[in-house]
Amino acid sequence: SNRWTNRSDGGKVIDEAALKAALKQHFGFDSFRPLQLESILAQQAGQDLLTLLPTGSGKSVCYQLPALVAEGLTVVISPLIALIEDQVTALQSAGLSAAAITSAQSSEAQSQAMQAAQNGTIKLLYLSPERLALEGFSQWLSRQKLARFVIDEAHCISEWGHEFRPDYRRLGDLKARFGVPIAAFTATATPRVAEDIVRTLQLSDPRRLTGRFVRENLTLNLRRRSGDGTAQLLDFLDAYTHESGIIYTFTRKEAETLAALLTRKGISAGCYHGGMNAEARTRIQHDFLADRCRIICATVAFGMGIDKSNVRFVVHMDLPKSVENYYQEVGRAGRDGVASECLLLYSRADVERKKRLLEQSDEAQQAVGLENLEKTYRFASATTCRHRWLSDYFGQPLAENCADRCDNCTTTRTLTDATRYAQMFLSAIYRTDQRFGKNHLIDILRGGRGQKLLDQGHDRLSVYGVGKDLAKSAWENLHDRLLEIEAIAKGEFGSLLFTPKAAAILKGEESVTIDADLLAKAAKTKTAIGKEKGGPLFERLRAKRLEIAQAESIPPYMVFSDATLLAMETARPKNSDELLSISGVGPAKLERYGKAFLEAIAAFD
Repeated sequence: SNRWTNRSDGGKVIDEAALKAALKQHFGFDSFRPLQLESILAQQAGQDLLTLLPTGSGKSVCYQLPALVAEGLTVVISPLIALIEDQVTALQSAGLSAAAITSAQSSEAQSQAMQAAQNGTIKLLYLSPERLALEGFSQWLSRQKLARFVIDEAHCISEWGHEFRPDYRRLGDLKARFGVPIAAFTATATPRVAEDIVRTLQLSDPRRLTGRFVRENLTLNLRRRSGDGTAQLLDFLDAYTHESGIIYTFTRKEAETLAALLTRKGISAGCYHGGMNAEARTRIQHDFLADRCRIICATVAFGMGIDKSNVRFVVHMDLPKSVENYYQEVGRAGRDGVASECLLLYSRADVERKKRLLEQSDEAQQAVGLENLEKTYRFASATTCRHRWLSDYFGQPLAENCADRCDNCTTTRTLTDATRYAQMFLSAIYRTDQRFGKNHLIDILRGGRGQKLLDQGHDRLSVYGVGKDLAKSAWENLHDRLLEIEAIAKGEFGSLLFTPKAAAILKGEESVTIDADLLAKAAKTKTAIGKEKGGPLFERLRAKRLEIAQAESIPPYMVFSDATLLAMETARPKNSDELLSISGVGPAKLERYGKAFLEAIAAFD
């Protein structure tokens, strides 16, 4: 079709074979991933474009490759300085021409980047949306020979999106001001958000490309949290003793406490949150990227700027604020395509905590926030295939379950009758006049001797000690179940209140069931790593990668990804040609690192 006339601005025909050669030359890959080629061809045909590709699907290549072969400058708008710096460093380390202009740079560095753009010595210029808003800069840009604008993380444009940024909304005038094609990219957009992006950016008859939302290499495990979840987390981490991961917490204090706990246990962990100064945040981020720090305990302030390909696990210690947030955050695991695992620990109480936070927002934001929270809880407590649920949510129904990549498809659930225990819990609420919270009530039921309990005379209640046979974590799970079925509600200061359903349960008119394992100790979490875990040669190559990365002051994954090292271990290349045939090894990296890795493989054999 003439829609696909594939000409760059200079009128030079660039066929698919040449693009494939450029992919190998610049990025080291032998073939395009799904929708990459279609996206590139649409840009070369001068079309506006909206591409929805899940994290880890290679969306950067979709706009970086056409930028390298186009006439003129491609301007990339990105929301975070960390993200911009990471992309530019990765491109430069691969020998590609790119620069950034950010507020973190000196005026001299900014001038050099502008000069390089003007001279045509760079093909990609990365900017924040705030930079574009500066009138003088915008005028300078309008005098350059532009190929196109790329809007990365385009969901930030939409008020319906989960990370709306007002400065992104102003990008709506790009089309009128500069008159060049626009390509928008995002990993997380519901159909409603996608429409808002197209409308706001004034895209003209855009080509729309949507990847599969299923991440085949991710195993999704969601479990009800026992207590604060620490025991479940440590159990999970046992399977990942040498791997990198991210652990998300709700509050800054929780991130700090957890990092300190892991450090005391001899686990390499650091902390990251918005309350830290910029220097400390940058230092810990660089340590994580360089594999000096194995695990980051962080609030959601951490992540959008992270392009680390070998994150093997992501853990949420409580419920994320939206399904989109969850999908984006777990997408930071396994970006190299290697098997990785995502664990979410949650309870109904998480919803209540986040609701209180939403009360500080305006009415419209509150409504969107509450709707998102309830959807996320429905996802967490669902008993259907996780991957299928998520695909449906993003408007891409799946015909089949994943079979073995989520907890619901690998766990046989056994329900048990918990009515007797539920009646005990509700009786404790009733006997204490609905004035106390979960922990105090559990102490009463388990026969605790805390001073507050004794001062209140609660050791003399008829329900005192009747639930000694049940672990504290099991009582906490039962509390969550009663909240979930709306037999109890949260009052002021965390006190628990009766609902009409509570009376029916106490009278024996309604029963309460719960997953059998929730009344026992938390089950061990199945690990996703196994068949793709590297052997001794992989560890030797990883050590060599770290040595080179430290010498060059770049993150190890920028040398080669874990997936490439695993392929080297399997193929055992003996010369440059064999090494070049491995995905992830291009001519530039072969020249730079080939000798060192071939020697390491030869020495091992």
